[in-house]
Order: sequence, then C-alpha cells, then structure tokens
Amino acid sequence: MRQCPVRCRRRPRPCRRRHRPPSRPERRRVAEETVVAANCVLPVPDGIPLTDAALLGCAVLTGYGAVHHSARVRAGESVAVFGVGGVGLAVLQSARIAGAGQIVAVDVSTEKEELARAAGATDFVVASETTAKEIRKLTGGAQGVDVAIECVGRAVTIRTAWESTRRGGRTTVVGIGGKDQQVTFNALEIFHFGRTLSGCVYGNSDPARDLPVLAGHIRAGRFDLSSMVTEQIGLDGIPAAFDTMLAGKGGRALVVF
Repeated sequence: MRQCPVRCRRRPRPCRRRHRPPSRPERRRVAEETVVAANCVLPVPDGIPLTDAALLGCAVLTGYGAVHHSARVRAGESVAVFGVGGVGLAVLQSARIAGAGQIVAVDVSTEKEELARAAGATDFVVASETTAKEIRKLTGGAQGVDVAIECVGRAVTIRTAWESTRRGGRTTVVGIGGKDQQVTFNALEIFHFGRTLSGCVYGNSDPARDLPVLAGHIRAGRFDLSSMVTEQIGLDGIPAAFDTMLAGKGGRALVVF
C-alpha cells in the first residue's frame, strides 16, 4: 500500500492529493496509447485474458469494493442494486459472491432483466414511482432491504434507495451525480429510521490489494467478466457506444483494436 499523507487507512481514493473534483466539464477522449504514472499501473493477473482484464480498471473494482468495503454486505443479507450498467452488474455479481440472500435489481429498462439475473439478481423491478414500495413488499411487507446500493447518481434514485432500506439498514451511493441533483431528508426520518447513508468513491478499493482477490474469483468461475460485455466495437464505434450508454441500453461495450 502506497503511503498517504492524510492516512486514508487503505482507502486511497478519498485522498485529497489523489481525487479532486474536475474544475471544468470532462471531454470524451480516446487513444491507442497513453502515458500514466508508474504507481497507477499494475500487472494483469495471471490467467486473465486481456479482453476480460480491460474491464477491471474501474467498473468492476468499483462494484466489488462497494459491496465488500463500503456496504460490507454479509452472508444472508438482502441487497437492492439501482442501475444495471457496468458498475451495477459488478455489484450484483459481488453481492452474490458475498453470500447475499435476496438480490433485487432495479433499472428503467426491461431489457436489463436477463443481464441482471445472469449476474445474480433473484428479483427484478422496473423503476417507477412505486419502486420503494415494491421492494419493501418483496422483502417481507414494509421491511425493506438490509443494503441498498445506488449506481446511477440521480437524486430521485438516491432517495428511492434510501426509502427501500430497512430501519437500521445501509444505503451506499456509488453513482456520481451533479451539483444540481439535490437530495433532501427531514430530521425526523433520519432519527426514526436509523439508516446509514454513505458515499463510495471507487468502491474504497485498493487495486494492489483487491485485484489478486478478484483474479481468484474470476479464475474460479465465481465472477464472470465476459457476461458483462454486450458489445465489442472498434475505435470508430465509441461515439455510438456513448449514445447507447446514455440511453440505458446494454452492459459494457469493449473496445478492441
């Protein structure tokens, strides 16, 4: 583990020196080659094909860390995952690996159900104004899930994840929202429900520690990276892939060149 001056306790991403909010909107840029700092590079784990390893850098580590480091899902707990994109699919598989009992996937698209169930979801809910009520019904009346993990970054989704969590449960926000996405709570409900709401940057993961563990799951067949890829494209297909992602379709698009 590289030393961090603010003592992040094996959580390198929250470090002030490593993670600063962008001062201007990020531009989409792609390249065949890039130059990065040496401490940002790790060898590909043995036995992992390059086409699979390409998924490990962000979405998979974020999803795995959200379950194992942030939400700390325990065996037998119920989990709701909001957003079945690249990160959401990694969260679903990680929740299954953690031994979660009931895993509810939530997405606006009915087309995501097959992907979600293949990743480990036991139930699928199409997002609507009644999502929280449906999840509470699925989990035994008005109880709600032990853990809700939001992978969208929208105020309405964060609020729904909170309302889908049982009293004393944990709501973890993975999705990156904008400054205009305001989430409100009243003082009484915070006291009454006793839930924990926490943010999650990069799953609180440390690649040097977590990649070998993930590689073990992949080699053992517990974590299926190839099932997350719904499209292989070349560099010229990237603009269309962004449009597909923004439309909420498919899983991961893999760029092969």
